[in-house]
Amino acid sequence: MNRSLPNLLAALVVIPVALVLFGARLTSGASRPLDEPVVAPSLDVPGTPGAAEDTADFAGGCFWGVEAVFEHVKGVKSATSGYAGGDVANPSYEQVSTGDTGHAESVQVVYDPSQVSYGKLLQIFFSVAHDPTQLNRQGPDHGTQYRSAIFFRNAQQQQVAESYIKQLTAAKTFPRPIVTQLAKLHAFYPAEDYHQDYLVHHPNQLYIVINDKPKVEALRKQFPDVYRN
Repeated sequence: MNRSLPNLLAALVVIPVALVLFGARLTSGASRPLDEPVVAPSLDVPGTPGAAEDTADFAGGCFWGVEAVFEHVKGVKSATSGYAGGDVANPSYEQVSTGDTGHAESVQVVYDPSQVSYGKLLQIFFSVAHDPTQLNRQGPDHGTQYRSAIFFRNAQQQQVAESYIKQLTAAKTFPRPIVTQLAKLHAFYPAEDYHQDYLVHHPNQLYIVINDKPKVEALRKQFPDVYRN
């Protein structure tokens, strides 16, 4: 799905009725943040003394919103939109958008483990970054490229993520089954420059206003201890 829609949005400014109808289409099936955070994981990756940084990789639908959420987390050094999980090297956005590359729109999070843990990032991912019960879609976007996934880098990350999904499932945290894929990260390919910091550069775009800004606001309300402007 082409989410830019510049010409269409321009037309909507002068056609209020069309704006209402278009907004209704965008929100059809849209993922909504929970009213409160899910419980923290009972198992976490222990901090490594002296470690300056670590990396986590998540896929939760359109990478614009997922990236924006993690960029507002204290201890996160960078959040980069990109592609992971497929077989095509250095794919383009157009290639990934076909759904034929096996890649998912993903976000690579580099963080300081002395300030925020892998488990806390997982808690944020499941609480406000996306809806883990939507299979091969997220909100208005459909296809395997929008699947929910955690790409682990080592056995510790795998163990913590698996344990957490079992914990949330046993607690019946969500009304529907969690469909988040767990897969070993083989490669992460940064997306094109125009996708980076997309919410920052396009704060008033209709897609961003409806689908992504609420996630950042939910982070602020639900995780005040780790939220940063």
